[in-house]
Amino acid sequence: MSELSPAQLSLGKRAAQILQDTGMLAALVVLFVACCITVPNFGTLKNFEGILIAVSTVGIISTTMLFCLASGNFDLSVGTLAPCAGVITALVMQKTAKLPWYESFALGTGSAIAFGALVGFINGFVVAVCRINPLITTLATMQMVKGFGLVISDSQSISDYQPAVIKLGSAAFPAFYTPDHMPIFRLTVPVWICFACFALFGFILNWTTFGRDTLAIGGNEEAARLAGVPVIRTKILIFTIQGIVTAIAGILILARTGAIQQDTSQGLELLVIAACVLGGVSLTGGIGKMSYVIAGVFIMGIVDNAQSLKDIQPPYRYVVSGAILLAAVLFDRFKQKRSA
Repeated sequence: MSELSPAQLSLGKRAAQILQDTGMLAALVVLFVACCITVPNFGTLKNFEGILIAVSTVGIISTTMLFCLASGNFDLSVGTLAPCAGVITALVMQKTAKLPWYESFALGTGSAIAFGALVGFINGFVVAVCRINPLITTLATMQMVKGFGLVISDSQSISDYQPAVIKLGSAAFPAFYTPDHMPIFRLTVPVWICFACFALFGFILNWTTFGRDTLAIGGNEEAARLAGVPVIRTKILIFTIQGIVTAIAGILILARTGAIQQDTSQGLELLVIAACVLGGVSLTGGIGKMSYVIAGVFIMGIVDNAQSLKDIQPPYRYVVSGAILLAAVLFDRFKQKRSA
């Protein structure tokens, strides 16, 4: 058997790289077309609207989880921080209900975002300065935040607060209606915020020093430190931004649902990590693109939506979600071995 020529080897490497870069985007297209053909009502505009709304929370948080994973870390506390931010927003707005609505709204959302920044800073400080494993660190803060949310809400659902938050979740532009004024497709504020996060953090990752430093730390932290990258500061900033963005996502959960409790969105952290890894972001760091995250987020959203339309019961959907996460991790491991 004759050996491959250098040109053939180069062509094979380019083909493999193209497959790695676009494989999940192609899988997303195939999955979308297959669902349109096989799942009843999947291809309707109303269903597309529902998919966009459903993936907005995971999409928003995934844009900053990308930076955590790309730097060789991850954050498990997002699953309890998001609902806790919603609880803080609702409670502060309850306490300030006598103020003008915009002041109450600003105090509520500002308090939640400040709390998210504090939790993120603590995570970053412990991981970067104290050099504690991010699994242990964020698992601890996850439990602390959950307990804090349960205490301040008295373990109850909160729904009595300023209606300005509800308007934030329901406002839509553009909105398309039938001649008899029935809505057929709307892009709501949470969806636009998700799109904005995709664009903003994609730009930061690809075109700023902060993005390059993030990938350098994940690729080889010691080499990045010797090259002058401010490793500690960058890690703390990554986790702090993660906390802020997660708090914003929590506020939008409150805005979309009209009520919030600390046990809302259980397992959110696993969905976010699964979406990133499924798209191709490496768990070991150093590899990540926003296109990967977008593909992973929408694959997860389409699979969940198709199961809902097929009337598959929640216990079985948990099995499917777990299987997707396992498949993503195995695929990540396969890519690492191939690179080695």
